[in-house]
Amino acid sequence: MNRKRLRWLLPLAALPVLWLLYWALGRDTYVLPSPMAGLEAPNFELVTFEGDTVQLTDLDGRVVILNFWASWCIPCRQEHPVLVQTERTWDDSEVVLLGVVYQDSRANAERFLDQYGGDWTHVLDPSQRTAIDYGVYGVPETFFIGTDGTISLKKVGPVTWDLVQYQVDSLLAAPVAAASAAGAP
Repeated sequence: MNRKRLRWLLPLAALPVLWLLYWALGRDTYVLPSPMAGLEAPNFELVTFEGDTVQLTDLDGRVVILNFWASWCIPCRQEHPVLVQTERTWDDSEVVLLGVVYQDSRANAERFLDQYGGDWTHVLDPSQRTAIDYGVYGVPETFFIGTDGTISLKKVGPVTWDLVQYQVDSLLAAPVAAASAAGAP
């Protein structure tokens, strides 16, 4: 009698373990649900390599790709060609790519950019206040911010061209879709 019960109990006991494995292995661990998605992006005031000041509020009405990176970061080197392609694809009147140097020196960042290219705006975050406000804990981390200043996605790890293209195109289309729904021409 005990063996009959055991035959039925073992498969039932294994179901939660199998479900947990299926759930954990089927997820992209680099796309983390961010508690900030859907919220207004924290404003910042940072200094560019050229000495100018950039605030997020200055970029209103445009899609912002906020990329935290460092010269010592191997995955940052992997994603860099995608960012170069991103910068070349969209006009900066619609899409702004902004690189935030994370726990690195300006000299190292400039050497990296001299070697690999990257003509978009890069800023320094010496106190790491902006990184803290965005919940950054490593690099690369990239935030996609819509034209209304709302964070749509946080990507941990290197971005791919497919992800960037999908996110940017979706964010650019969002105001058009909202205007159409409101009856605007």
